Amino acid sequence: MFPKTSFTSLIVGVFLLYVLHTCWVMYGIVYTKPCENPKSDSCITPHMAGNPRLQLSVYTTVKPNADGGHSLIHREEEFDVNTRFERSVNVSLPKKTRKNGTLYAMVFLHQVGVNPWQDPHQVHLVTQLTTYMLPKPPEISLITGQDDPQKPDQQKPGSDSELDRPVSHWRSRLTLNVVSENFLFDREALPGDVHRYMKVYQNGKKMVYLPLLFVDELSNRVKDLMEINSSSTELPLTISYDSIALGKLRFWIHMQDAVYSLQLFGFTEKDADEIKGIFVDTNLYFLALTFFVAAFHLLFDFLAFKNDISFWKEKKSMVGMSSKAVLWRCFSTIVIFLYLLDEQTSLLVLVPAGVGSLIEVWKVKKAFKIHIVWRGFTPMFLFGKSDELERRTEEYDTLAMKYLSYLLYPLCVSGAGYALVFVKYKSWYSWLINSLVNGVYAFGFLFMLPQLFVNFKLKSVAHLPWKAFMYKAFNTFIDDVFAFIITMPTSHRLACFRDDVVFLVYLYQRWLYPVDRTRVNEYGVSYDEKPKGKSHKD
Repeated sequence: MFPKTSFTSLIVGVFLLYVLHTCWVMYGIVYTKPCENPKSDSCITPHMAGNPRLQLSVYTTVKPNADGGHSLIHREEEFDVNTRFERSVNVSLPKKTRKNGTLYAMVFLHQVGVNPWQDPHQVHLVTQLTTYMLPKPPEISLITGQDDPQKPDQQKPGSDSELDRPVSHWRSRLTLNVVSENFLFDREALPGDVHRYMKVYQNGKKMVYLPLLFVDELSNRVKDLMEINSSSTELPLTISYDSIALGKLRFWIHMQDAVYSLQLFGFTEKDADEIKGIFVDTNLYFLALTFFVAAFHLLFDFLAFKNDISFWKEKKSMVGMSSKAVLWRCFSTIVIFLYLLDEQTSLLVLVPAGVGSLIEVWKVKKAFKIHIVWRGFTPMFLFGKSDELERRTEEYDTLAMKYLSYLLYPLCVSGAGYALVFVKYKSWYSWLINSLVNGVYAFGFLFMLPQLFVNFKLKSVAHLPWKAFMYKAFNTFIDDVFAFIITMPTSHRLACFRDDVVFLVYLYQRWLYPVDRTRVNEYGVSYDEKPKGKSHKD
């Protein structure tokens, strides 16, 4: 009755609908319907249309809702909405803040020469100048035991328990924005995101809204944080201001809410900082490109996992497949995952690495035909037998690994020894993981060569999961883009470009040893070349 639809086509269709829906939602965010009849009572007119003389005042306080106990740190007289500026001030820290407390900034936009608490037409926002984070553990030389010299404004943690306790950190930047355009809002179509920042008053029959003041929380990056301790009596603060368009303000509000929601779901300040970097460090056009690239990256990731699992699920023979390459990929992905975990890398990178590690462990079980038999609470591992063709593949695989070991092992051992002497680490575990991952990143592509060697000896690539390979190839080139966007260790960034070369060699072998799709290959049925109907007669 209905045409048969593959699961992949269904996923691609859902993905395209998701992209179209996202485009529609983004259009609804950046576009605001204006009031069509300016003389109508349903219109909300801007206070800024009368060109009032304004003043910007910034105070600090230990309580966000206190009427007293505030200290003026900066006053910008004759404030011009369209004039960009940046001011550097020194802020005195109260005793409570120095003892792992909090400090707030109260930003007022009010009439010139009028006390902000007595101005009925003032607008103000409250934001934190401090945040809580775990202190960075000190790094020492594992040979001499000498640690890094402490900075004057930092204290050395006394014990491991202190490293597990969040301490107050200073946000050295305060970024402010005011909507510059005199937009005429329609009371019946007022966006909910703007309503939170809007303060109105009655002027006759007209509703007038005060300037839309906004504190840009996305500009607060982890790299700008400074640890606060009892000796930090005064710290620098950079106050920067720039006007903002209404569309960009609405987009920024939604992005700030998204980052805040992630923190409620367990994302740390460092995890949220990776997301902030995508928005703050790129322009809007490149940001839109990043969204589409990220969406396609997720699609290809899913399709690659799906086809890879389907291939190995149906795989009965290891003819033409390098079992040692499979074992190496399992080992390397686990090492990379532990390294990213030790470096506290963004969850955007960590979660796919963890899922990939589990899949590689399952592949090893399939490749070596491992069966687990439980006798009580004790597992027993049984290995299956190989046939003649599998043993011939294993010979080529062993020969390739023999040649590689002459080059690989001395390089890894010498690199680990050099790092032990000249580089400082948090612990021996950190040195071990870093040494292993440096070996994986620097020389790991050599372990992909046995599969190329087996392909060369057998003069065939019919045994490889080419659908999964092509999805991974697309993702590898997408990773090259993400390598410049998402914060990650330098070695992990370089590994993205290393994989490009390997996939190009695989593609060359695909061209060199073409597959006859009209017959079953000599190594068994390939997952994407299953025979349909009756076989050919020779």
